[in-house]
Amino acid sequence: MQGDLFGDAVSPLPVKPAELPADAASPADAPPAVRRGTGRVRPAPAGEDWRGLAQRLPRQLRFGVSTWSYPGWEGLVWDGEYDPGTLSKHGLEAYHRHPLLRTVCVDRTFWRPLTAGQYAAYAAQADEDFRFVVKCPASVTDAQVRGDEGKALKSNPDFLDPRLVVEHFVQPTLAGLGAKLGVLVFQLSPLPWGWLGRSGALLGGLGRMLAAVREALPADAPVIVAVEVRDPELLGRTLVDTLKAHGATFCLGLHGKMPPIEAQLPMLRALWPGPLVCRWNLNRIFGPYGYADAQKKHGPFNAIVSEDPHTRAVLARTIHGVTGAGQPAYVTVSNDAEGCAPLSIQKLALAVEAEQEASRRAKASP
Repeated sequence: MQGDLFGDAVSPLPVKPAELPADAASPADAPPAVRRGTGRVRPAPAGEDWRGLAQRLPRQLRFGVSTWSYPGWEGLVWDGEYDPGTLSKHGLEAYHRHPLLRTVCVDRTFWRPLTAGQYAAYAAQADEDFRFVVKCPASVTDAQVRGDEGKALKSNPDFLDPRLVVEHFVQPTLAGLGAKLGVLVFQLSPLPWGWLGRSGALLGGLGRMLAAVREALPADAPVIVAVEVRDPELLGRTLVDTLKAHGATFCLGLHGKMPPIEAQLPMLRALWPGPLVCRWNLNRIFGPYGYADAQKKHGPFNAIVSEDPHTRAVLARTIHGVTGAGQPAYVTVSNDAEGCAPLSIQKLALAVEAEQEASRRAKASP
């Protein structure tokens, strides 16, 4: 079963991590190019072309983007060009009507906690089937306090604080999103050597935080708790054991700071059976610090510019295996993965359908 899900070429997990070393129409007299300040955003009619494919995909599979305020998605997600401010505040009302987009990753929470009211405003724009993936604030998941340019200034005294994670993150998301909350993501920012060399203290602190998160969630709430890391040294059995002990899973973080997808799949194998949470963040061709270069190359984010067929193929097989076994899958994609997140999702959805068809043919063969 696990070989079918994650591939036979996957290397085993190390015993422990190494010790050292991110419908109302606009007014008729509005300018056709940019509809500013209307308070409403309409979906692109072309999105309906994908409804048939969406209906053939597993219901437990949810695709979405990371952040949605991009005017370049005109004709793909929006019916015209809107300014980023309007899309940020009101775009979800149109976004969630695209049949392939059944979740979204709220990234802005990583930089500053949101209130229950702000979450509720997002939830009000989506229907009852929609689910949100939300990132925990870096004020809890970053071991360092950073300046505006991302440079570490000092150690973070609130790193992995169980009380703050509940008060500033779990409680507001539950209160604001309610049943539309799908995944809580805890992205551990790149760690200083002092923490990487003390894996016992690190994973002990992570375990205490996850225990507080689990206790704060209602027992019957189908909310997935996922941990994403940006240090390959943490990929190992001790992290798996910590996640298992607290009902959490590993988030596949497809990013230049991390190994390629096939090198991360042993984590899912070790946690099986369980859900898939994947964030396809940054094409590896840009390297670990390549966000600025990716943004420059990919803007205005309306075309596939840096295609990554290998990652897409492995991810599609993984999605098919996980959902085929009845487990949920949340996959969110950034523009920096290939240049245009909605188009990447369309290609990924087609690849999943192809996996389904190949599986059916294989079962029908004598």
